[in-house]
Amino acid sequence: MKIICVGRNYIDHAKELNNPIPNSPLIFMKPSTALLLDGKPFYIPYFSNDIHYELELVLKIKKNGKAITHEFASGYYDEIGLGIDFTARDVQDRLKSKGQSWELAKAFDYSACVGDFIPKGDLDLTSIHFQMKKGDDIVQDGNSADMIFSFDYLIHYISQFITLQTGDLIFTGTPAGVGKVTAGDQYTGILEGKTLLSCNIK
Repeated sequence: MKIICVGRNYIDHAKELNNPIPNSPLIFMKPSTALLLDGKPFYIPYFSNDIHYELELVLKIKKNGKAITHEFASGYYDEIGLGIDFTARDVQDRLKSKGQSWELAKAFDYSACVGDFIPKGDLDLTSIHFQMKKGDDIVQDGNSADMIFSFDYLIHYISQFITLQTGDLIFTGTPAGVGKVTAGDQYTGILEGKTLLSCNIK
């Protein structure tokens, strides 16, 4: 199982971090050791003073595929959930300033919190509403309609370079509203009114 992530897939998020709008999907990966499941707490790592939350729609791949055409991409996933891409923003900024890869800021242990999944047939894939709450306050509010690159295009594009395998997860990008986590925070991910994810910060 691997975790494939898409950066800057919402225009407003790219703008809030003063990043250019991509012409093609910006892809990075997290190892299986990044996975955080079952509502377990997230412990702020010692090497960062600026960990950010980024709520994302997550696709679960259901069968192996390579060089998948756009026409058949929808047949390669059947469940959608929510995940938090935890990012060490200070580490990322330092690496970016040196022109270096920012894997260390994204791929560290337990940096991919994943909640429950629901069948994609229960959703209008062109307009999935999702939110992140910090306590009782909504801090992120997104919709798949605002994605630059659609689910099917992402599967098509990624599979030209990387073989997709059963159980792989694709984090599809975060909307605007990312922010710093603090010990004691409680985050809840909601998809079309259903709570699918919960994560406490330690």
